[in-house]
Amino acid sequence: MILRFVVLVVALATFSSSLPAQETATPSPIPAATPAGITDPETATRAWLDTMPPNEKARSDAYFEGTYWLILWNFLLTVATALFLLTTKLSARIRDLAAALTSFRPVQAGIYAIGLAIITWALNLPLNCYESFVREHQYGMSNQTFSAWFGESLKALAIALVILPIVFAILYSIFRAAERTWWIWGTIVGIILTTFGNMVAPVFIEPLFNKYTPLTDPKVRDPILALARANEIPVQQVFVVDQSRQTKRVSANVSGLAGTTRIALNDNLLNQCTLPEIREVMAHEMGHYVLNHGAKMTMSLAIFIFVGFGLAAAIFNRVIKKRGPSWGVNGIADPAGFPLLMLIFATYAFLLTPIANTMIRTIEREADIFGLNAAREPDAAAMAALKLGKYRKMEPTPLEEFVFFDHPSGRSRIRMAMDWKAAQLPCGGVR
Repeated sequence: MILRFVVLVVALATFSSSLPAQETATPSPIPAATPAGITDPETATRAWLDTMPPNEKARSDAYFEGTYWLILWNFLLTVATALFLLTTKLSARIRDLAAALTSFRPVQAGIYAIGLAIITWALNLPLNCYESFVREHQYGMSNQTFSAWFGESLKALAIALVILPIVFAILYSIFRAAERTWWIWGTIVGIILTTFGNMVAPVFIEPLFNKYTPLTDPKVRDPILALARANEIPVQQVFVVDQSRQTKRVSANVSGLAGTTRIALNDNLLNQCTLPEIREVMAHEMGHYVLNHGAKMTMSLAIFIFVGFGLAAAIFNRVIKKRGPSWGVNGIADPAGFPLLMLIFATYAFLLTPIANTMIRTIEREADIFGLNAAREPDAAAMAALKLGKYRKMEPTPLEEFVFFDHPSGRSRIRMAMDWKAAQLPCGGVR
């Protein structure tokens, strides 16, 4: 979950990211050495961690540690792409082509966005293919064929070709009208777009990639809805997402604002987890909603956006004074200068990685605590953490967890569950 405001200024570098949904929870095998009877939290945590086979743990560690390098490679590719567009004057040529097609400046900015989107999508395609297709298959995480993956990549590009011209037309109209205070207005637009995206993406964008169908099995649906009612979440049904077409990962979410609230779980969670595990995961997701994490994240992102645009204002004009003539860029109101903005914001986001991850990890920990108190299933929480541990390193060093983890590690989550259990609160079958 990298900073969402980067979508506004670095979206061009991040475009690329059929089994039917089943509606019966298939119990997963319980480890032979399940430490359900151990009362000491530290001993119980160690016992749970030891149920993970060494070869599976090594594979998970290797997979997750590889993402450390991917953060760097994606950043360097964004830097290289921005410098290529500027130093070769390709960005300026796209702007000139747009100017030759129309004299209406907002439309020029929109046409520029289309050309830039296609070029950056193509430049990013090799790394995106390795990261989200080849590597996922190497570690057994993907169910997609290449044609299906490539089709989704093209679909993401098509969505960008619709949205980005509108964003660019608005943004550069503001930049032309307020060349001295553009960064303040850019901050306002960034916050509005982030909030609007949170509202519409679950309803209009996500269904373009996956099918959402109502969950009809009352054995699974009714306990989830009971949790929702107990926590005053205004929903009447639960949806299943057919993500097993793409991945083997388990996931769920409670998303939406202003009447668009929706509870959804993917079919992998439904098929791979027991009902207590499903209840625990769904209680965690409800915690995000009840604790207003969406609003809190938006406010935090507003600060990041403000600082980011402030840095851009301090850097952009100085760089353009020196390099603008050789790049063919005239100023902030010139769309050809967008790669420089992309470079500034990409560097800012890269340096903020530990801070952003810590912020997100903190709210995830809050949701974990909420989930334990709501579902009251500490052993199921430990089992769910082990399943997530198939693609997340279970026992990182403190420095690793601080820099690279946007969720608590598996070890931290199991220890929290065991601490909760040791407090001897009513749990399990007590209702």
